[in-house]
Amino acid sequence: MNIEKPQFQNMKNRSLVISTALFLFTFVLTAQMKEYTLEECILIALDKNISIKQSELDLESAEIDKADALGNFLPRINAQSQHIWNNGLSQNITNGLIENLTTQFSSFGGNIGLTLFNGRQNVNQLSRANLNMLARQYQLEDMKDDISLFVANAYLQVMFSKELEQVQRYQLELAKQELERTQLSIDAGILTAAEIFEIEANVATQEQAVIQAENAYRLSRISLAQLLLITDYENFDIAQEEFDIPFSEILGETPKKIYEKALTFRNDIKLGITNLELAEKEIDLAKGALMPTLSAFYNYNTRISYSDRLVETGEFIRTPIGFVQDNGAVVVSQFPQRDAAGALPFGTQFTQNDGQSYGLSLNIPIFNGLSAKNNIKRRKLNLKRIENQLEQTKLDLENTINQAYNDAKGAYKFYDASEKTLLARQQAFEIAKQRFDAGVLNSFDYVQARQRYQIAASDIIRAKFDYIFKLKVLEFYFGLEM
Repeated sequence: MNIEKPQFQNMKNRSLVISTALFLFTFVLTAQMKEYTLEECILIALDKNISIKQSELDLESAEIDKADALGNFLPRINAQSQHIWNNGLSQNITNGLIENLTTQFSSFGGNIGLTLFNGRQNVNQLSRANLNMLARQYQLEDMKDDISLFVANAYLQVMFSKELEQVQRYQLELAKQELERTQLSIDAGILTAAEIFEIEANVATQEQAVIQAENAYRLSRISLAQLLLITDYENFDIAQEEFDIPFSEILGETPKKIYEKALTFRNDIKLGITNLELAEKEIDLAKGALMPTLSAFYNYNTRISYSDRLVETGEFIRTPIGFVQDNGAVVVSQFPQRDAAGALPFGTQFTQNDGQSYGLSLNIPIFNGLSAKNNIKRRKLNLKRIENQLEQTKLDLENTINQAYNDAKGAYKFYDASEKTLLARQQAFEIAKQRFDAGVLNSFDYVQARQRYQIAASDIIRAKFDYIFKLKVLEFYFGLEM
């Protein structure tokens, strides 16, 4: 990477064969692995993350709530029917006797109702549903922002571990070369045999550092893979990406300006504002319960009987009904003769027996045990809570931006100082190496100079990625893409 070139430029010729072998090994190894860029990792996380899936379900639920709110403007249409069997004592119309009979009846009906006015509750419910959908959308986007930042942090950690491992491997190869040169110098009589022990200890220490770097690199890859819900850890790796580290222009902005801009686009702020509007709409809904409700209705019903019936035959029966008091003459009346017949056809009864009703229904709330007024008070208290939450969110955002700004600025200064330290340590090491090769410097002092150089080389990698991440965090709050 960019940071390695100034560190080891003057030593590359001496390890050309080793570097070529390492390159070929890395090429063969990475050919078997799937390498992911930062953008790909973020997209995978956004697609697989369980919390995001849950938030997407919340958004779908809000869409269903909106459909419910729209349905409140539509009429209510219902239909019903019954078929009844009646067993018990009943008069047989054919012979006039009381008998155990089974009779059957059917009834059908339907009704339509439409709310004409209900204190604007249907309008307010639709407004609340629209606000709730907007809030769930902001919640989803805010969660995606947080996941993206979290993935970027894990990705940069893998890059840091990977680059540190490469540096440690390179340092190990140099240490082995120094061991060989020291042995040759001892054999030539330039150095004493005692000088070899410190060099051998340094090789062993560097081998430990390589093992630790390998473990850190593997653990960072596993951590990122788990974040992406990828189970094939062994074949998971990141792509070779270069991150330049110039002084970002955003550090020329003031924290206040960054905060003011963040207020205009941050999804957590938009979510807080939308929740505030939701709370206000809840108060309007509660007030609507104190207002009268006017509804229109229309009902239709009919009934069907399956029992026999009596019908007139067209003939009459003459029946005496009394006597004339003066002459005793019989008084006779005639009645139409009737005979049993089957039930009327279904369609005939359906139209003959139907009925309709329609009208308006007015409901005026007078007293409801103070529940409506107390509900209004509770929702006003909830409004104050959400106002406080929004203010706290703004304060947290401002504090976070101030902290991120100071962190990024401090990380840049630390990186700049690390570059200077690395250059000085490299020069000191080169001088120590020349003196050691000439037999003027003992192995202990030489190894000390080398270790200080190695620490500086590791520190600048750590400073580099620490600065990159903190800069990305600050750019994230300023609305720049990662």
